[in-house]
Amino acid sequence: MTHRPYNFSAGPATLPEPVLREAAEEMLDWHGSGMGVMEMSHRGKEFISIYEDAEATLRSLLAVPSNFRILFMQGGGLGENAIVPMNLSQGGQVDVVVSGSWSQKSLKEAQRYADARAAASNEPDGRTDLPPPSSWALRGGVAYVHVCSNETIDGLEMHTLPDLAALGCDAPLVVDCSSHILSRTVDWRRVGLAFAGAQKNIGPAGVTLVFVRDDLLGRALPICPSAFDYSIVAANQSMYNTPPTYGIYIAGLVFQWVKAQGGVAEMDRRAAEKAALLYGYLDDCGGFYRNKVAKDARSRMNVPFFLADESLNDAFLAGAREAGLLQLKGHKSVGGMRASIYNAMPLAGVQALVGYMQDFARRHG
Repeated sequence: MTHRPYNFSAGPATLPEPVLREAAEEMLDWHGSGMGVMEMSHRGKEFISIYEDAEATLRSLLAVPSNFRILFMQGGGLGENAIVPMNLSQGGQVDVVVSGSWSQKSLKEAQRYADARAAASNEPDGRTDLPPPSSWALRGGVAYVHVCSNETIDGLEMHTLPDLAALGCDAPLVVDCSSHILSRTVDWRRVGLAFAGAQKNIGPAGVTLVFVRDDLLGRALPICPSAFDYSIVAANQSMYNTPPTYGIYIAGLVFQWVKAQGGVAEMDRRAAEKAALLYGYLDDCGGFYRNKVAKDARSRMNVPFFLADESLNDAFLAGAREAGLLQLKGHKSVGGMRASIYNAMPLAGVQALVGYMQDFARRHG
């Protein structure tokens, strides 16, 4: 094999090779400082410059408006399921659109801090399609409406964020965009808060990005820990407590890589190309493999699929490993296979996967 194996893990996930090489070169000495980034004080001028550059590049890439704060936090998306209601619910009502496994977790966690309920759910339909906004039963006066715009486990994606105003709802929209952030633009006019764990499409586990509109700060419940109070974190430029410094550094390198590749528009184009290739084969393979998700709700980042004869699963995975195709086993809750094709996955990786799938089908069909 003349290249690194292709890693299809859903997260922690593959990173751009140039980013890994740059980090390796700077491991012992960042820019002549005599220190590696993991050794730096988070309040020192060296790390502050890393943080400020990462924040500015991210703001530019996603065209984040000036009335949004970008916070670099910890706890992952699962942690934000608690941190968001502690900051925004004020103990009132919260509506959650349950579109898969992650939004189901969000609902369950929000119920610990607020009167949270499902405004819609696709569970009765086997989570193969998204509940259309016209079917959402939104309550008046809710503190916010929560959606997961890309369900990593189930392989569903909202290709357009809902317009709550058009639905007669004036509550802010909260978006968990962990597994497709930086793969497409964001319509910030429709968003009150967005969050994303970095370990899927940005960097290593440990960093959680929060984009919060200024008018939503200062609403935290008394029980909210200070380190998770958005207003305190914002007032201290994400330095209220020691942030995940090395993760922020790697994320900053990824932001620079995305910018050098052509920005989010180019990531969007590549995502469409890779997804079309893989889904195209799944649709035309004669039933040897199948994807259960409705075509207009398919995720471009996370592609679950199943072998018609599941007794071949172990052989498929073993052969994939030998071919340098890693981490294709589906989530334990749904089984089957899953290929996560994030920004850092090159088209060649998807081509290699489809080639292997074709060969395996020929040999076992």
